[in-house]
Amino acid sequence: MNENGEDQGPDPIDVAVGHRIRVRRKWLGISQSTLADHLGVSFQQVQKYERGANRVSASMLVKIAQKLDTSVGELVGETASPQGDESLFEKLAVPGAVQLLEAFASVQQPALRTAILNLTRSLIDESDDGVATVRRAR
Repeated sequence: MNENGEDQGPDPIDVAVGHRIRVRRKWLGISQSTLADHLGVSFQQVQKYERGANRVSASMLVKIAQKLDTSVGELVGETASPQGDESLFEKLAVPGAVQLLEAFASVQQPALRTAILNLTRSLIDESDDGVATVRRAR
């Protein structure tokens, strides 16, 4: 709540911590239910942590870091990393992004990877009239 009593939504820091938890959990293939069981909370509570809707207490952050085999510093973004990594974390936090990356990485043929990139870009680059424009993969 701000000084006028209006709710401003989740704090951006809480959202960023939640994104890092989600990306790490998904990267390890751990379900929200499994993490919740380990923490002694409901999977809905884990969802709220990951969205930044609920703040993660220090003790809970330590438990989460232990289960996700990482450090609290990693989860709160205090490790030394290039500036572009934060944008990458945000992109990987998009639902389905990690699975898409894993599937793409499993494609062995370079021509097939290029075709997948071209298809994806064409779906994104649809013009206002509904005609897709295809760009070549770089």
